[in-house]
Amino acid sequence: MRDGSRWSRLVTHRAVRTFGPFLPLLLAWWVVAETELFPPAFFVGPVTVLAEFGDLIKKGILPAYLSDSLTRLASGVLFGLLIGVPAGFLVALSRRVRKLVWPLLLFFQAVADIAWLPIVIVWFGFSLTAVTVVIVYTVVFPLVISIVAGVEQLPRDLPRAARSLGAGRFGVFLDVVLPGALPALATGVRTGLGYGWRALIAAEIIVGTSGIGFMMFDARRGAEVTGVFVGMITLGVLWFALDALILAPFERGTVQRWGMVRTAEVGR
Repeated sequence: MRDGSRWSRLVTHRAVRTFGPFLPLLLAWWVVAETELFPPAFFVGPVTVLAEFGDLIKKGILPAYLSDSLTRLASGVLFGLLIGVPAGFLVALSRRVRKLVWPLLLFFQAVADIAWLPIVIVWFGFSLTAVTVVIVYTVVFPLVISIVAGVEQLPRDLPRAARSLGAGRFGVFLDVVLPGALPALATGVRTGLGYGWRALIAAEIIVGTSGIGFMMFDARRGAEVTGVFVGMITLGVLWFALDALILAPFERGTVQRWGMVRTAEVGR
């Protein structure tokens, strides 16, 4: 019983649950590389990639490119939030506005961000503005749609009850609509950031002169597969850290604040 209890505690430990699934993948990667199932020019192992990580950090290349990518992401996401959050609540709360713009939202949501790159390059050239525009476009639409969905899920009795107690329009919005839509808003931010991160890498590959996407594309041009692996792993680790340290706590905080923590934790 004691051994079973220890094993149960070990399996359910947060670190084991977080990093455990990566161990079989890492082992399989190492085995495939060591057996040279693919030529080393096309497939390298974790030891080689780790050495390249250290080399790029030592030379200052990886930190500089990573800083550039994060700066572009932060700029694009900031403008995306400043546009998407007010637009989302405007569409959700105004029937006239929704009837007018909803078909446009669905249309542009279906147009991939990378499809805008050619014309954005014509408009803004190979600049930070071009990358920012693509990220903003990618963030805004899922954010708006998520906010609309969150407002629609509010029980109709809540705004009515608030108005019966003397709350005005702004009071209903501040005390009922906004808190009720926060979980959906958090989901929209999380989704928009994920799309924005992918859009950033695509933009850096095509129009960038620095950044993780540019580093991967530059390594591909030089037939250096190791650099591509470094970029891919950097992207995955960075997003994992961003989600775990910022996005997931924000989502949990909104759920816990408004009394739905049990529902949210059922699937965890």
